[in-house]
Amino acid sequence: MDSRDTPALALENITVTFAARDAKDTRYTAVQDATLLVAPGEFVSVVGPTGCGKSTLLNIAVGLLEPSAGTVKVFGEPLAGLNRNAGYLFQTEALMPWRTALDNVTVGLEFRGVTREESVIRAEDWLARVGLAGHGHRYPHQLSGGMRKRVALAQTLILDPQIILMDEPFSALDIQTRQMMENELLELWSANRKSVVFITHDLEEAISLSDRVVVLSAGPGTRPIGEFTIDLPRPRDVAEIRLTPRFIELHTKIWRAMKDEVLKGYARTRIQ
Repeated sequence: MDSRDTPALALENITVTFAARDAKDTRYTAVQDATLLVAPGEFVSVVGPTGCGKSTLLNIAVGLLEPSAGTVKVFGEPLAGLNRNAGYLFQTEALMPWRTALDNVTVGLEFRGVTREESVIRAEDWLARVGLAGHGHRYPHQLSGGMRKRVALAQTLILDPQIILMDEPFSALDIQTRQMMENELLELWSANRKSVVFITHDLEEAISLSDRVVVLSAGPGTRPIGEFTIDLPRPRDVAEIRLTPRFIELHTKIWRAMKDEVLKGYARTRIQ
């Protein structure tokens, strides 16, 4: 097989089973026989109902969770331990409050043995790329939510991961800041395309950013039930692209595929 045809990330026939919280059942199957392939340089968003297992798949991809069944391959090689080819941008705040923005960005390089001088030069460059030149001396509590997300983005990208895993990274931001960060992400991604797996509840966000959108079923036993190619032209402005007829057509098509699953997930949360 041509190396260009080898997926950057391949989750194949993944099943994840946990010990159940309900004493009546001994096991709970969160994900069942799920397959997700991501090509080199492809931007894939994964959407689905609340609690359907989106983050579980991401934790498997990064090597934080081992599947009960199935295989995980990174550029054709079985994953053993942590995925060293991946950078993980969390939903929750992950910056170290006792370190400045600059020192938060350099931390990964320090663990890799890069000299302090080189780490600072590279961190200042990345802070400038994400629009934070001159803010490296500030601590996280001195930055706005959007600025902290920019620091976290620089902290991830400075390590030059071949795969970027993002778990609802902008969900806590206001809509204007969120759209600015989405455009910032697209600009950085287009400069040196990496493979991206982007988890989101927001279908508009998924369509605006992605090459492909994967829809998951409601849990338990989550699995992909639909894949949709996003043929919107690039480069994109996420606010402007949402006004186009093709965007509205894609949104309608994908929502029809996931609406019943969202209602199932909502019904389960009400029962619980």
